[in-house]
Amino acid sequence: MKTKYFSNAINHLRTITRHRHAVIRHSRRAGIFRQGLLHDLSKYTPTEFCQGVKYYAGTFSPNETERKEKGYSGAWLHHKGRNKHHFEFWTDYNSVERRVMPVKMPVRYVAEMFCDRVAASKIYQKENYNEKHPYEYFQRGKPNRFIHPETSDLLESWLLMLREKGEKETFNHIKRTVKTGQYPKKLPIAITEEPHPED
Repeated sequence: MKTKYFSNAINHLRTITRHRHAVIRHSRRAGIFRQGLLHDLSKYTPTEFCQGVKYYAGTFSPNETERKEKGYSGAWLHHKGRNKHHFEFWTDYNSVERRVMPVKMPVRYVAEMFCDRVAASKIYQKENYNEKHPYEYFQRGKPNRFIHPETSDLLESWLLMLREKGEKETFNHIKRTVKTGQYPKKLPIAITEEPHPED
């Protein structure tokens, strides 16, 4: 048991560190390098790291296994409340609707979310990764995602751009967008309803 825990600890540490370094590289290309240096540091805290070791699998997030066992993931609840590149962070009470609603994310955090998703696909897909994977993953969760529609559209358009035009052109566009601090008036690639990846 101790041997497995030690092995999981080493492998989990490698996984989250490789992911973080990938996000930092992407962040530099997206014009948010200093922001990227701070990416996911909460994963090294005991609250998140210990659960990551306990539920480590290597091919998907340990949060999924913890969630299946407990009905929730304590590591995820800790993580999403401290990392502004997650859309789940951006919710607040809406006094008009009288309920919690998603809030439009600042563009620099949408850029970090893009970097995060691309890096995660590369880490988990390994040699099978291609530039369609981040978009396909986004599409699988789209129907149930509690995210501001403008934020969702911007992220989706960047993931589509990655799929259609590759990293160089996409990161250059994101970098220009981040410099303005504003959502683009026109999305780089129009959003269209596409068949579900598993249909």
